[in-house]
Amino acid sequence: MNSTDTTTFSSLPLTAEFLNNLKSLGYIEMTVIQSQSLPIAIEGKDLLAQAKTGSGKTAAFAISILHKLESQTYKTQALVLCPTRELADQVSKEFRLLARAIPNTNILTLCGGKPIGPQLASLERNPHIVVGTPGRILKHLEKGSLELEALKTLVLDEADRMLDMGFYDDISLIIDQLPKQRQTLLFSATYPDEIKNISNAIQNNPGDVRVESLHDESKIKQIFYEITKNERTDTLISLLLHFQPESSVIFCNRKQQCQDLAEDLRQQGIHALALHGDLEQRQRDQVLLQFTNKSSAILIATDVAARGLDIKDLQAVINFELSQDPEIHIHRIGRTGRAGSEGLALSLYMPSETPKLIAIEKYQKRPVTVADVSTLTISDDGFKKLEPLMSTLHISGGRKNKVRAGDILGALTANKEIAGKQIGKIDILDIVSYVAVEKKIAKKSLNILSEGKIKGRKYRVRLLK
Repeated sequence: MNSTDTTTFSSLPLTAEFLNNLKSLGYIEMTVIQSQSLPIAIEGKDLLAQAKTGSGKTAAFAISILHKLESQTYKTQALVLCPTRELADQVSKEFRLLARAIPNTNILTLCGGKPIGPQLASLERNPHIVVGTPGRILKHLEKGSLELEALKTLVLDEADRMLDMGFYDDISLIIDQLPKQRQTLLFSATYPDEIKNISNAIQNNPGDVRVESLHDESKIKQIFYEITKNERTDTLISLLLHFQPESSVIFCNRKQQCQDLAEDLRQQGIHALALHGDLEQRQRDQVLLQFTNKSSAILIATDVAARGLDIKDLQAVINFELSQDPEIHIHRIGRTGRAGSEGLALSLYMPSETPKLIAIEKYQKRPVTVADVSTLTISDDGFKKLEPLMSTLHISGGRKNKVRAGDILGALTANKEIAGKQIGKIDILDIVSYVAVEKKIAKKSLNILSEGKIKGRKYRVRLLK
C-alpha cells in the first residue's frame, strides 16, 4: 500500500456496506483530522483532538462510533455532548446519514428549548446514540429517563465552547454517572489550559492530534482598518458598501452589542439579523433559517452563538471588534474561504488595540495587512447590492400536521402565477414551516397561502421581517 492510500476511507477496517455508503455520500479522501484521529478512535483509545469547524471532525468521531456499534443491542452505547442545539442537530443529521448502512440504528437528539414529554417517549425505545446539550442530558439523568450503564463512548464536541458557556459543572455531574471503563473523545477548536485540565481529569493516556488551525493565506484575503471609537459603525457600513458581500457574518464580543448594531444597520436601510444567547430558541431558529435561505445577507453574532454553525458559501467575515484571543480570531475568519472558494476577512481596531494585532501576527506567523479607510469607495448601487435576494414566509403548520415541502410548493405554484424556480429553501419543523421566496413575489406568495389552502387545510401565514 502506498502512502496516499492511507488517506482514503478504504484504508480503515470498515465493512463493505459502510464504505459503499461513505462513497455515496462523497466521502472518499479523509481530511487531515479524519486521517489522524480515526485510527486512534477505531482502536478504542481515548483521543484529544484540536481541529477547527469545517475540518470534518464530526465524521471522525461518528464513523468510529458506528463502526463499533452493536445495533442488535438496544442500549445507549454512545453519548455526544455539544454546546448548542444547532450543533447537536447537525451532528445528529450527519450520524443518520453515516448510519444508513446499519439497519435500525436509533439516534436521538436531546436539547433544551424543546418539550421534555416527547423526549421521554423517545427514550423508552432505548436509542443507540444520544446527542445533546449538557443541561438537558443532565435533566434526563436526574429523572432516570436516560440510562447510560452500557455506554462505551463519550464525545465532548466543541469542548472549549462548552467550558466558555459555563457547562463545566454540568459536564462533571454527567461524567460522574458514566461507566469508568469507557472511551472518551474530546474535540476542541482551541487549546486553552482548561481543556488540558479536563482531559487530565477524564481521559486515560489519550492520543493527541493537533491539526494546524491556520488557514490557507491564498484563500482568505485578510485586511485590518484602524479607526477611532466613534467611527466603528460608519466604517463597518463603508466596508459593506465597498466590498458588497452577498453573505457575511459580523462578530461582536457582547450580546447587547449584536442587538444594537443590527438595529443601527436597519435604520441605515441595511437588513441585518442578530444571533446571541439572549434569544429564545424559536427566535434563534428563525434567524438562522432567514440567513441560510438568503432572506438576509448579514448575520451579527457572538463567538458562542456562532460556534458550530455550518454556514456554506460565506463570502465575508467582519470583526466589528477584535477578539481578546488570537486563536479565536483565526477561528472566526476560518468560516470564509472554504471548499476551495476565496474568502474575505475584514477587521476593525483602535490604536489602543494594537497589542491584539501584534498577537495575531505572532500567532499566524506572518504580518497583517493594514489598509486606510480612505481607500473604501461607495458605488451608487451599494445599498441595493446588500438587499436580501429572498423573503421568508412563516406557516403555522409543520411535520406534526403532515405538511411536506411538496405541499407548500404545490400550493404556491398551483395557479401558475409563481414559477417553481422563484421558490427557495423550504424548512419543515415540528409545528411550523418556513419557505423562502424571491423578494419581488413575497406579498403575492403571502396572499396565495393566506387565502388558499395547503393540502386542503388553511394555515396562518406571515412574512418575517
